[in-house]
Amino acid sequence: MKNEIEIKHKVGAKNKKKGLYFGKSMQLYLLLCIPITLVFIFSYLPMVGIIIAFKSYSYNLGIFKSEWVGIDNFKALLSYDNFSRVAWNTISLNIVFIILGMTCAVLLAITLFEIINRTKVKVFQTILITPNFLSWVIVGYMVYGLLNPEYGILNNILVSLGFKKIMWYSNANLWPGILSIANVWKNVGMDSVLYYAALMSIDSSMIEAAEIDGANKLHVIRYITIPQLFSLMTILLILKVGGIFRADFGLFYQITRNVGELYKTTDVMDTYIFRLMKDNGNFSLSTAASLLQSVIGLIMVLITNYIAKKVDPDRALF
Repeated sequence: MKNEIEIKHKVGAKNKKKGLYFGKSMQLYLLLCIPITLVFIFSYLPMVGIIIAFKSYSYNLGIFKSEWVGIDNFKALLSYDNFSRVAWNTISLNIVFIILGMTCAVLLAITLFEIINRTKVKVFQTILITPNFLSWVIVGYMVYGLLNPEYGILNNILVSLGFKKIMWYSNANLWPGILSIANVWKNVGMDSVLYYAALMSIDSSMIEAAEIDGANKLHVIRYITIPQLFSLMTILLILKVGGIFRADFGLFYQITRNVGELYKTTDVMDTYIFRLMKDNGNFSLSTAASLLQSVIGLIMVLITNYIAKKVDPDRALF
């Protein structure tokens, strides 16, 4: 009898502690309801529209009453002459963006980490992060101001130096490089902040010990600094590879000004889908293309994570 009373007393005490904890955390739970609701409304409810990819969508009949066509939309999408070009542009440019962006961000973070004066570091980071908050519309006009065929700054400089003007918006081969520069310029500052935060967690005694043993700056960077970033680099790489079949619509639409002569090297999946909806009004094909992007992204994340887990289980995302 005495044991039963003690057990009930302990259970009651535990329940009381849980009640107090829940009561103290009530405000946090209520705040959590807001983002959960928003994610449910804007990310999960719209997933019902995926069914359009398997139907011949009609405005009059709606989503559920439109004719079911199975995977015909996917077959039609893959059979388009332009699809192979668009897929190649999307994947190849994303690979360049990932490699170039990650390399520049790591080098920039290491450079900032070597600066002793933290006030200067904050000033440099603020300057570098600022482009990330500019919309691609604004950046597009900035680029147009530089590359305008008649009045662009770059062409005026070339003429003053005795060279001929370059018709930037007529030469498609120049634009992979231009887009890569624009993408790095806009995103490298924010990416470098992540790597810089990881570098701040390095134990200073490791660096001091290496310097005592005769290591110079390059040795410290090679054998201490960069290895400390491998885990973060792997995680960010997995996440970026997940979007390898997607493209930043603003970058490819606003910077190129949707000039048809540049489609050879700048037409990517997102601009292609946009034209399918805008010019053809074909929501079934555009939805099929978007679903294909998501499926390929998921597969790439799983493959990349599997490889990372085989190399080093501690660096895998899951």
